[in-house]
Amino acid sequence: MDRRIREFLEYIELERGHSQLTIRNYNAYLTKFAEFAKENGVTSVKEIDLEIIKKWRLHLHRRNLGAKTLNYYMIAIRSFLKYLAKTDVKSLAAEKIELAETPEREIEFLEKKEVGRIFKSCSGNDLMELRNRAILEVLFSTGTRVSELVNLDVEQVNLDRCEFSVLGKGGKRRVVFLSEEARDALRKYLEKRPDTDKAVFIRVLTVRKEDQEKETQRLTTRQVERIVQGAAKKAGVVKKVTPHTLRHSFSTDLLRGGADLRSLQTLLGHANITTTQVYTHVTDEHLKEVHHRFHNKKEEDEDNF
Repeated sequence: MDRRIREFLEYIELERGHSQLTIRNYNAYLTKFAEFAKENGVTSVKEIDLEIIKKWRLHLHRRNLGAKTLNYYMIAIRSFLKYLAKTDVKSLAAEKIELAETPEREIEFLEKKEVGRIFKSCSGNDLMELRNRAILEVLFSTGTRVSELVNLDVEQVNLDRCEFSVLGKGGKRRVVFLSEEARDALRKYLEKRPDTDKAVFIRVLTVRKEDQEKETQRLTTRQVERIVQGAAKKAGVVKKVTPHTLRHSFSTDLLRGGADLRSLQTLLGHANITTTQVYTHVTDEHLKEVHHRFHNKKEEDEDNF
């Protein structure tokens, strides 16, 4: 079983292009399952059956894991079993493993006024303020993930065409688009920079120039998270605001403006349309308001005849 797991991890890295974080997580989930299986007399993938899966699920449940976390373990096993079937290795059919029902996902997003206040909180002209404003504008304008943002290089950005390409999950590349405001913010920031670092978003250091070359300039995801949270706090926004909140806000704004789900799916880099459909729930109230205004107007027009 250990050998098959190792082969599976190599497969999802080389053939499927999964990120190192995903590979680490799958390795952790499957290694723990393999250890549990061996303790229960299951040492070969051919011996995996519904009984050992039931015992494993019960073991995880008794550790007080939530339904969502428990599903992560089950998804890892299902992916592993699908790989075994693909390589003609006899084992349990993946579709026989069911996932636990989870509460409907809640999407936190910002209204346009809140986004505007956050932008205004970074209105200075020094390099750090220009950088932070550019980060906020780009996140909201493109809907990029924070991991995609920090890996962005200057040579990838076409300010004339207001677009750039990002490498998303699964090694899939897509093009995203900048609003005029985001383009202008990004241009001001890049023109202010005195360095030649290839990364778009870098740390603003106060050390000597000769020492900066020894430092890693590119911002980390955690540093960007702190920048976003700090801007929201400064703007007086009481909601919990993260880079992903801006991604949700981007999606909601597009749907409210009339964008279709398929287009949004492409812009977000979702592999499956069902992932994108979560945003339809947050726009239901907006659609209700539109219907209400239209319906009331119709009744008023009839009263005027």
